[in-house]
Amino acid sequence: MMRIGIVGCGNIASTLAPVMNHYPEVMKIEAAASRSKEKAEEFASRFSIGKAYGSYGELYEDSDVDIVYVATPHSHHKEIMLDALNHGKHVLCEKAFCVNASEAREVFALAKEKNLYVAEAIWTRYMPSRKMIRDIIDSGRIGEVKSITANLGYTIIQKPRISEPSLAGGALLDVGVYPLNFTLMAMEGTPVSTLTGTCVKTEKGVDERSFINITFKNGAQASVYSESCCVTDRKGIIYGTDGHIEVTNVNNPEKIEVFSGDRNPVLLETIEITHEVNGYEYELLSAANCIAEGKIEDPHMPWSETLRVLTYTDALREIWKIKLAGELEE
Repeated sequence: MMRIGIVGCGNIASTLAPVMNHYPEVMKIEAAASRSKEKAEEFASRFSIGKAYGSYGELYEDSDVDIVYVATPHSHHKEIMLDALNHGKHVLCEKAFCVNASEAREVFALAKEKNLYVAEAIWTRYMPSRKMIRDIIDSGRIGEVKSITANLGYTIIQKPRISEPSLAGGALLDVGVYPLNFTLMAMEGTPVSTLTGTCVKTEKGVDERSFINITFKNGAQASVYSESCCVTDRKGIIYGTDGHIEVTNVNNPEKIEVFSGDRNPVLLETIEITHEVNGYEYELLSAANCIAEGKIEDPHMPWSETLRVLTYTDALREIWKIKLAGELEE
């Protein structure tokens, strides 16, 4: 039984809590914590959680909690994860895992020292659709992958977690990580040779939207677009020499379509994606399995991949001269 303590009682925690309650034989929410006791109590009441804390520290001290699920803005992730690990808790942390790769390395070093599980909860890495797409590519049905396009955009610039540099805002770390991860999963195991990109910055200095161009060492290329002012079509398309794959919604794949390589492509197969709950169950079940087996890294999102993505977003923000959260004090 994986006993969970939730840190942060906002929207994403409200989405995950019913999923946790859906698997009573595997996991149980023992406690919820917010910096507002009233908010924690309201959240706990809504999801039948026995304990509500008005500080994160109280939750870390709770001996009934095995794993801390971090659902705060990513500007605070490093501090929370280090505190949880130092109290002997495993950690499952929402994306973006940290503001930068340096912070993530600090967290992973402590997790290794303490022999505790830590993973980034970017749900698309854990979903069965990932293997479905991988199997199509590996089967050779679309030939050799030559290019990828992927985009994700929502009208979210008005939200403080997007607009404020102090909260590590911007489109890239919030929505851009999804098409970036989609691309890296499609090109699994292929090194990147060049990474470039441009962005438009807000008056506060965060990226409002960006276009990223990636070239892989095997010659394949990718174009990744993230947006915080408009809703995009959210599509990911993988083009091969003998056909292509279209994925509807790179943030939460709903449908996979396979097309022929004809001049006028013919739809060969459609795979509709369904979930037992809402798609978040896979990361939670994977965490439970890893902890039960004594694993400190999750094979779905190993530390090297979290660091890889953060290294790329660091490089892009350096080009764009964007500093966020704790970097602003440097």
